Amino acid sequence: MHEESMNALEPGQVAPESVDEGQNSDTPELSRKVRRHRKRSRGKTIAPRRLTKEEVRLSQTLTMPEVERPRTRSECASGQRPCPWVSCKHHLYLDVNPETGSIKLNFPDAELENMRDTCSLDVADRGGITLEEVGEILNLTRERIRQVEVRGLIKLKAVSPDGDIGRDLDM
Repeated sequence: MHEESMNALEPGQVAPESVDEGQNSDTPELSRKVRRHRKRSRGKTIAPRRLTKEEVRLSQTLTMPEVERPRTRSECASGQRPCPWVSCKHHLYLDVNPETGSIKLNFPDAELENMRDTCSLDVADRGGITLEEVGEILNLTRERIRQVEVRGLIKLKAVSPDGDIGRDLDM
């Protein structure tokens, strides 16, 4: 590379070591793995106080089917998939806030039948997975999953009698 072009670099810009004649010099080399990003649809929260009178009336006319719901994990593990019991606290399609009664649809653009994973217990039975996989399952970013993990480890250490929970994990 010529000395003149070396001096023309902006502060913080790195000069390539060597450039082949047939190679495009404008193309930078990738120094890290590039993750494929998919368009995420944000979760949608439905607050009961914002429902219209018509929606409340309609909800009161709905009838629940007379089907025996599983009560234990052993009954549930061999059950129908995708799991039809969206009101279960382990279901991934929606979350219910017990204090306010609001419902958060984690995947507002997806149909229940199209979801790959619908039960957090099924995911736990598979064993360890990466932060990115957890983020995809919960419709959250990898960084948000990391933050939740750190907060959970801090809470576990606080309630541990000898404080050894998570000692072998980096925080």
